[in-house]
Amino acid sequence: MFGSRKPLQSGAVAEEGTRLAKTLSWPHLIALGVGAIVGTGIYTLTGVGADRAGPAVIVAFAIAGAVCACAALAYAEVATLMPTAGGAYTYTYIAIGERLAWIVGWSLILEYSLACSTVAVGWSAYLVGWLQSAGIELPAALLNGPHAGGIVNLPAVLVALVIAGMLIMGTRESATFNILLVVIKLTALACFVALALPAFNGENLQPFMPYGFTSHVEGGEVRGVMAAAAIVFFAFYGFDAVATSAEEAKNPGRDLKIGIIGSMAVCTLIYMLVAISAVASVNHTELAASAEPLAYVLRTLNHPFAAWAIGLAALIALPSVILVMMYGQSRIFFVMARDGLLPRRLSAVSSRTGTPVLITAVTGVFVAAAAGLFRLDEIAELANAGTLLAFVTTAASMMVLRRTAPELPRVFRCPAPMLIGTLAILGCAYLFFSLPALTIQRFLLWNAIGFAIYLALQAFRQNRVAAASDAGG
Repeated sequence: MFGSRKPLQSGAVAEEGTRLAKTLSWPHLIALGVGAIVGTGIYTLTGVGADRAGPAVIVAFAIAGAVCACAALAYAEVATLMPTAGGAYTYTYIAIGERLAWIVGWSLILEYSLACSTVAVGWSAYLVGWLQSAGIELPAALLNGPHAGGIVNLPAVLVALVIAGMLIMGTRESATFNILLVVIKLTALACFVALALPAFNGENLQPFMPYGFTSHVEGGEVRGVMAAAAIVFFAFYGFDAVATSAEEAKNPGRDLKIGIIGSMAVCTLIYMLVAISAVASVNHTELAASAEPLAYVLRTLNHPFAAWAIGLAALIALPSVILVMMYGQSRIFFVMARDGLLPRRLSAVSSRTGTPVLITAVTGVFVAAAAGLFRLDEIAELANAGTLLAFVTTAASMMVLRRTAPELPRVFRCPAPMLIGTLAILGCAYLFFSLPALTIQRFLLWNAIGFAIYLALQAFRQNRVAAASDAGG
């Protein structure tokens, strides 16, 4: 039903010329995780979440974080068991089968590419706000896609292409630069909490849950705590990008579990502090109306310089999220090509930098196009759908391997694996069906197209093998 499975030991074997260089240690991996997790979700989607749930966006963050924590434990076990590139795609291929692995890989293309695009659009919004505060106005036609009457979101396109260029230069160089960006980002968020939390006003938390708990349509908009959780979920994922780096980790058995669990713990604490500080200091309706909510909060509290500095920090540091997500996307493409599910020439690695140059360039162009043309909330919701499927299959892969290969040595063992795995699957399923119906339809259409491509590639491969066999006969 799910197709053939890839032998577990093959994950550690790659042909000469398609091997990734081992250049990353655990500080790089924690920085990759924090760099991916702390980004557009907290800088820009806080306002979108407040629009859907009111002050209860705090609860939405807690729910999304709890689901991600269960998924993170599953990821930590399978990533250390299979220290190879590919993340959920590779786990599914080994534990369940090729067909489902293709669907997961195809969905991960959606996750990482659109996550990059979402952050690029959020970065553009902070750029515009920062320049306007300095009295500089840019042409509206070059700051919005066709949905808003513009031509293209040019800043979003440019930042995506620049990051792609950095990744082509080399993984270690990019990861080291990412550590600096993460320090800037965390410093900015610490300053935000220090300035906003003293302005705590209990009246801003009333009514706490104005739209109820479940996801529903109200006034033509999707509302409810679960509707907010389904989109602010975007703010938490990113630790799975650490798993895709397994093949490039110097000591994967130790470093991957530190990178995945460490980055989740750090980010959960940060998110709860920032969310409480934001919704308790400014009315949630005002927060929802801003494309740069954290800077807006500080301007409202009469901290104009701090608002300017937060905007500058976002401009400097948000590209770290694009860097990590684009890195993850290129590695998914790379491994699918190395496995023969995509043209093998896409898995070629540069002898100078040890990176897959062609596939990284293709990824950069795709990300730039989506960022230039589509809205932030639409992109984020569709990216979330792909991620939720990846989390479900990773948890399922962990449970399957506990049954089918219990003898394998596990550097990290998920506690209560059947319970944690089941909670991750049920939580992700609930979040998935809390997404807008149109988002779910688009996701299903994307995967229908992907599966049709898979069948076409399979037929092409079989015909080529048959032709070679006839020629040999």
